[in-house]
Amino acid sequence: MSACGTAPETPAAQTPAAVTQAKAEVKAEGKHNDTDVMYLQMMVAHHEQGLEMVRLAEQGAQRDDIKILAKAVDATQTDEVAMMKSWLTEWQQPSTVDHAPSAHADHGGLPATSAKEIDALRTMKGETFETAFLNLFVAHQHNAVEMAAMEKSGGANAETKAFANRVRESRADQIKQMLNLMNR
Repeated sequence: MSACGTAPETPAAQTPAAVTQAKAEVKAEGKHNDTDVMYLQMMVAHHEQGLEMVRLAEQGAQRDDIKILAKAVDATQTDEVAMMKSWLTEWQQPSTVDHAPSAHADHGGLPATSAKEIDALRTMKGETFETAFLNLFVAHQHNAVEMAAMEKSGGANAETKAFANRVRESRADQIKQMLNLMNR
């Protein structure tokens, strides 16, 4: 399974905390606008939901290929959350976002996987869990692709736009991988 990283591969001798810190130190210098801020805030919330789901898959999936995908997404998105929060802190902006759908209508809304859907995953086992996880996570990652398009068209910060492009490409690849996993 391919992983979707935000920085070059790091030597195996580094600890996960050291890797996360190094990635968080990537700067988003230069001008930024409200779209950049909103994108990062929405993506932090989106990533946190994704992390919740993949951690359920790491524990609940029986298939190794699904567990490997979940672990790769966990590592990548943990690093990305640290990086996005560091950029927002650098810009003196909060990393949290109002989850009321109407609060983000001008930005295309806040695509979210509902707490009800995630809670339902907790109750599932075996093949039922794997099918539900893959279906839910395909939709979840599709939302990330849509949010990245919003940033690419309306953002001003070059590094944030480059990050959105990496998100768009990597999540599209993950969607393809998961569709293939569904057919096994």
